[in-house]
Amino acid sequence: MQTSPLAAALASVTLGPEVVVDNLTMFPLLRAVDPAPLDYSVLDDALAAGVVEITEVSEQGSVPDLKLVNRGPRPVLIVDGEELLGAKQNRIVNLTILVAANSELTIPVSCVEAGRWRSRSRAFTSASRTQFATGRAKRMASVSMSLLARGDRMSDQAEVWDGIAQKSARLNSPSPTSAMESIFSTHAESLESFVSGCRPVEGQVGALFAVNNVLVGFDLFDQPSTLRKVLPKLVRSVAVDAIDGVAPADGPSQADKGILLRAQAAQFLAVAARAPQHRTPALGLGEDVRLTTPHIAGAALALEHHVVHVSAFAV
Repeated sequence: MQTSPLAAALASVTLGPEVVVDNLTMFPLLRAVDPAPLDYSVLDDALAAGVVEITEVSEQGSVPDLKLVNRGPRPVLIVDGEELLGAKQNRIVNLTILVAANSELTIPVSCVEAGRWRSRSRAFTSASRTQFATGRAKRMASVSMSLLARGDRMSDQAEVWDGIAQKSARLNSPSPTSAMESIFSTHAESLESFVSGCRPVEGQVGALFAVNNVLVGFDLFDQPSTLRKVLPKLVRSVAVDAIDGVAPADGPSQADKGILLRAQAAQFLAVAARAPQHRTPALGLGEDVRLTTPHIAGAALALEHHVVHVSAFAV
């Protein structure tokens, strides 16, 4: 049986030496450099260059949809969970999308600011984070269910809001508009200590995270340059869960825990590689691949047998 591009991509990586910052562990995912990487820009670079504009779809707006215009000569990669700030309310992107050069696309999003529906700016800017990891996992699972059941890419919006409300309460991060942004701004100093401790290493194309020695999930990209640009956003996402986590009970020594966690991480990658897949044409370029196996919420974007991004979470 022919190996799928996703299985091949996951089989091609190795676990680097773990990095531990307080109760967060990062295993770098390492791979030899692809001799022919895809040519695209990440969202932050495209926005900074002024070639991408993201706005409401109309004057009235639509909570689950935004309009993206790419006027640049290169495709633009938007990563699942990236937060967009401004316009009528802050949103997060529901899945990874590769927007074609010189094109316009309606992108599916979720609201992460329940108490605002008034214009703060015409266009959106990007935040320095993705949705916190536990919320990302639940939303990814709901978007996959929506895609399989109805053919659309809608999240469970009530679940997204509820997750933000609960985490805001636990982390004492009140917001007059119930904005997820407040959680990250309230704990910015602590989050940056995690970012400082989780620097990318040579050959790193992904990161697998654990909190309190319990696996969270991973993100894997097609090239080290993408990982380097996106990693701080991913670390902040998982770090919010780390500062929200309860200290583990006494048990095995830290060394034994590290050995066990590495074995679990390798097994998680192997299970994701073997998982059944549901494939459908992607929004924008490529193919949308969903992992359909119990206990894992996972999705990937592939283009011509080239896996651009895959993420998977233990649920």
